[in-house]
Amino acid sequence: MRFLRVNMTDLKVQDEPVPERYRDIGGRGLTSILVNEEVPADCDPLGPDNKLVFAPGFFTGTQLVNTSRLSVGGKSPLTGGIKESNVGGTVAYALAKLGIAAVVVEGKVAKPESCYQLIIDQDGGAQLQECSRFRGMRTYALVEELRKIHGEKKSITCIGPAGEMQLLAASIQSTDLDGRPCRAAGRGGLGAVMGAKGLKALVVDRGGRNTIELADPETFKAAAKSYAQAVKADEFSGKTLPELGTAALVEPINAAGAFPTCNARSGQFAGAEKISGESLAAMIKERGGQTTHKGCAQCIIDCSNVVVDKKGGYITSSLEYETIWSMGGMIGNDDLDAIARLDFLCDDIGLDTMSTGVAIGIAMDAGYRQFGDGAAAIALVEEVASGSEIGRVIGNGPDAVGRHFNHGRVPTVKGQSIAAYDPRALQGMAVTYATTPMGGDHTAGWVVAQNIEAFGGTVNPHEAEGQVELSRGAQIHMAAVDSVGICDFAQSGLATPEGLENVRKMYSARTGKPFAADSWPELGERVLRAERDFNRKAGFTAKDDHLPSMFYTEPLPPYNVVVKVTDEEMENTFQF
Repeated sequence: MRFLRVNMTDLKVQDEPVPERYRDIGGRGLTSILVNEEVPADCDPLGPDNKLVFAPGFFTGTQLVNTSRLSVGGKSPLTGGIKESNVGGTVAYALAKLGIAAVVVEGKVAKPESCYQLIIDQDGGAQLQECSRFRGMRTYALVEELRKIHGEKKSITCIGPAGEMQLLAASIQSTDLDGRPCRAAGRGGLGAVMGAKGLKALVVDRGGRNTIELADPETFKAAAKSYAQAVKADEFSGKTLPELGTAALVEPINAAGAFPTCNARSGQFAGAEKISGESLAAMIKERGGQTTHKGCAQCIIDCSNVVVDKKGGYITSSLEYETIWSMGGMIGNDDLDAIARLDFLCDDIGLDTMSTGVAIGIAMDAGYRQFGDGAAAIALVEEVASGSEIGRVIGNGPDAVGRHFNHGRVPTVKGQSIAAYDPRALQGMAVTYATTPMGGDHTAGWVVAQNIEAFGGTVNPHEAEGQVELSRGAQIHMAAVDSVGICDFAQSGLATPEGLENVRKMYSARTGKPFAADSWPELGERVLRAERDFNRKAGFTAKDDHLPSMFYTEPLPPYNVVVKVTDEEMENTFQF
């Protein structure tokens, strides 16, 4: 395995053996540790000293299912801290099969108006090609053009106009198995970093034949098979997700009063049934779309979908829970067609759907538009692509909208919006949002199941007791999961008694080194230590591990609860 060092200042690409200290780690662990070591924490995130790192998970390219996850890391222009954003699709597997452990993009182009594409061929050779003629193109048109030029068997990772304009909510889009740029590394504005560097796209050949070296192939194969069987046997990953996708969460989260609605003024949305997983699946089937769809390489869950209009024409893929919330409940919109269109537009323009939906919700809360007006939301997203004043405000995320309208109800942490779980109704998520180095990120420590009785929850979701411990453990665990590259939804393979043992066996079978019971949390802690160290150097203090005052002072209907975890408890979540 090797690194590709891409210097955008000199326009040179160099191969480099993976340094010894990175050989037993991948994904988020690799991106975060490398960024902490090589990026000055006080640098301008959009300047030449920042680095953008693309790293497949440590298990990506092996026989283990559902490991085609790519970590994208750098200093976030949205939060000012370290960032890892995770994406599926085909690019991680393609890179791993070419023997590439990371692509490290450094420097920035001398001429801001120029842009380049990085071409990685079937033999793993790489070169930068000037492509300024593609500047301004949206991602779907860009991918179509690049596939005509380079062939269809390519994985394309790219930015749209939002990234080129260096807007702080800009995403990095990647193609799925159908060649559509509908998978997003959305959070943290890393699309703006890619745009600032002058990199429009990575075009990666999917025909690589590199075999991931395993110290003990037979043990790895047996453990991987057992893990896959557990994923298929689990009710949620084996049945619910293929039938309803992640939208299956709409009804139970709404029932728990934890579905942030109309800029988090309520925890329940009256129109939830209209945008539920059941309603979405029924609409897709009626119109001839796909409910059970494979969006990522190596996937055995098939939780993706393809949404079509009444005439059977493509709208978007994949419409997921977080987007249904941000473009639905958060803005009071119960029109699935409008939500699907908003999802497509964000993918096409290159915008994080969560940050964008919350930004629109704040604008509506400030009276700029009316809650529930899906057409107005669509028009606002189109404004982003046009580069208008209000478009740039929306494209720069929720904090920018709050400042623009002098509106104080802004549900962000470290500059990044919360996700589809109100922290007042699920106190464990309050801890995760506040204390993760990533900003208001749900995937950093998802403790929803432990807080909801219907999911087997063991704690009172409205009380502080036990929540810090739950979140701390989940954050350590997820840092390890993101490093090996296992998909969130395949964590069902870890739920069985032998699940973590299988992962330990695979880690040891790959490296040839012991990987004991305590090695898993040690891996997660190693990653979090690097991230927290970077943030400290960037100027973050314990005071940044707090939530906005609205969550402590405004009781959330219908259960009229506020966050009860104290600031002191938040600040003491981690002792490293």
